[in-house]
Amino acid sequence: MHDHKASPRTRRNDVPVSQNRERIPMTTTSMQPAAADKSHMRRVLFSSYLGSVVEFYDFLLYGIAASLVFAHIFFANMDPVVGTIASFGTLAAGYFSRPLGGIIFGHFGDKLGRKSMLVITMTLMGGASTLIGLLPTYDQIGSMAPILLVVLRLIQGVAVGGEWGGAALMSLEHASAKNRGLAASVANMGGPSGALLATLSMTAFSTLPKEDFLNWGWRVPFLFSAVLLLVGLFVRLRVSESPLFAAEKASAASKEKTGSPLVVVLRRYPKNVALATLGGSAAFLLQGLLATFAITLAVQSGADRTAVLLVHACATGLHIVTIPAFAILSDRIGRRPVMIGGAIAGALLAYPIFQMLGSGNLILVLLAFLIGNPLIQASMYGPMSAFISEMFGTGARYTGASLGYQLAATLGAGLAPLSAAGLLALGGGKDPVFVSLMVSAVCVISAVAIYLTRESFRSELGKEPTVPARAAAHIQ
Repeated sequence: MHDHKASPRTRRNDVPVSQNRERIPMTTTSMQPAAADKSHMRRVLFSSYLGSVVEFYDFLLYGIAASLVFAHIFFANMDPVVGTIASFGTLAAGYFSRPLGGIIFGHFGDKLGRKSMLVITMTLMGGASTLIGLLPTYDQIGSMAPILLVVLRLIQGVAVGGEWGGAALMSLEHASAKNRGLAASVANMGGPSGALLATLSMTAFSTLPKEDFLNWGWRVPFLFSAVLLLVGLFVRLRVSESPLFAAEKASAASKEKTGSPLVVVLRRYPKNVALATLGGSAAFLLQGLLATFAITLAVQSGADRTAVLLVHACATGLHIVTIPAFAILSDRIGRRPVMIGGAIAGALLAYPIFQMLGSGNLILVLLAFLIGNPLIQASMYGPMSAFISEMFGTGARYTGASLGYQLAATLGAGLAPLSAAGLLALGGGKDPVFVSLMVSAVCVISAVAIYLTRESFRSELGKEPTVPARAAAHIQ
């Protein structure tokens, strides 16, 4: 990725003019007037944010339920420890299907447009989550219950895999060059916002007697997905297509038919995909562990379940604010220094964070969540949408950004709870020292990968992105 100053040749909406083979025409027909409309820009940002909230509410609600409920009702025939691991296994299944969703919706998003794909992904997610809330238990239909649970989780993964790329790009490609990091971060703000909503929703019903909570209480938050789906679709249908995508289509119309966006990504940007995947893995590892495994660890260590969910909600509320704050910082000083600083902090503080989580002391548990999510994870996650999206050209950006982001999510968050549960058992079931070592190692890997990229916060989106020579020497 080139580190250029913004070109003076810009339109009113500050979208730069490309000066190479991916030149984007800036005619009044190709650039939609709505892109310069501040009220429409606010609607675009709100649509991306709300859509991500709905998607991640559903996706992360599953993680909370996997921590507290699913081992008891869908894997009731297993030993409790094995049932917990099996429950986290179904959680991982959703992460493994995320890259597939990124590829499928990235392809059509690069061919047909961002907006239509976002409507489909939201509908898929809302439908799957509502069905999970209606799913019979193991005692009612036997082994079909966990099978159907896995199928619905896979659909959730495909949906959220396609959602992020479209939501991030709709904001990024509508925004001015100087605010791209902040604009793109609204998609990532949907993660903790959805998590907060999911946590509060599940916490409210976890106060029920245990039998009522396991019988029906946990289902209500999933059924609430149907309401969120209707609200989200209403907002999302009222925004215009990305102006950069419209310009790209107008430019491509006079050329030969372009190939598959996935083929373009794999041929032209393989190093960028690898660096995006490794660079984002630490943020997702922390996200996955703090949203699921950390809750289980704290509760098993003696902390009250409802109290743990409440302190987690407090940290998540602050997380929503710090994500755009770090994104704004990356718009000022660059993506790399902000994200590398967060990765180094994660490597150094992983051990004390997990010791506090395993202490059984609610104050220490709160401190661990506050350090882990609003500070360390947000410093990597806030700039990430722009960091990854700026690695790819407009014609293949949905596919490339989705693939890099979702592979990072799968590698980091998808395996995190399952790996942590196994490592905790290796440590005797109480001491999370091996979990800490895993987090530190992944943070170091991410820091190195981010260092190997070229700074992009002042680059032009129409330029052909590259990786610096030092990265090419390391990735063959």
